[in-house]
Amino acid sequence: MGFFLLTLTALTTVSSALAATTIVDRGEYLVRAGGCFSCHTDKKGGGEAFAGGRPLKTPFGTFYSPNITADKNTGIGNWSDENFLTAVKKGVRPDGSHYFPVFPFTSYTLMKDEDALAIKAYLFSLPKVAKQNQNHDVSAPFGWRWPMVFWKLLFFDKGDFTPTNSQDNEWNRGAYLVTALAHCGECHTVRNFAGAMDRSMWMAGVQDGPEGDAAPNITPAHASGIAWSVDQMAFFLKSGTKPDWERADGLMGEAVLEGYKYLTDEDIRAIARYINELPPIENYISGY
Repeated sequence: MGFFLLTLTALTTVSSALAATTIVDRGEYLVRAGGCFSCHTDKKGGGEAFAGGRPLKTPFGTFYSPNITADKNTGIGNWSDENFLTAVKKGVRPDGSHYFPVFPFTSYTLMKDEDALAIKAYLFSLPKVAKQNQNHDVSAPFGWRWPMVFWKLLFFDKGDFTPTNSQDNEWNRGAYLVTALAHCGECHTVRNFAGAMDRSMWMAGVQDGPEGDAAPNITPAHASGIAWSVDQMAFFLKSGTKPDWERADGLMGEAVLEGYKYLTDEDIRAIARYINELPPIENYISGY
């Protein structure tokens, strides 16, 4: 009997360890898909992974990403699962104040709860880094948090991703990865006067995008879009090499090196297919 109990305890312990490993590994994969490393690591400044401090230049000023390591004093180590879900999917901090839309909660709101919590599990498995968050360099009123209550009423639709019944599983997987996790629209979609995405120009490119760089029109528009095949897009996402053999640079180069190249071929193809089947919108972006 004693041997049986000992064996059962050992198996339970191993099973629990495997479950923990599985959710952490899955969280790492989702972090790669979500581009979290690039935004929350100040590589140019020699910052440690996920400790924040990366500057992001926008038309409203310069924002600095926060520390998302599990340090309890300067990071998110004191956050509960509910705190994390509320932050990621509703754009609200544990103290009740609001995040600015430079944090893509407008896309992450579509994320499945289990995916968000897997990301949290991975972040909490990493080394803690004690690094204070840097104040944003944004002038009033764009640096005020309380107006975000009204901004959200006008421009933010909370809710989980809903599959399109008329499409197959591959297309829906691509749609989920693009719109929720990879949040491609945040960079490639024109924003209005208030900094909200103009959905009528979905993925049609931006002249003055993140960090002041242009983001190309990635719809299959014949004249101004990319109009790549699914295979060409998949190869680009995996390798960072365009059909003309130019290499991706800037933020897109980071997205490939730190994220997309780690994804499965199946997920890469799903993303490529979704983008390939976007409604074409003509929108000329200089430099592309």
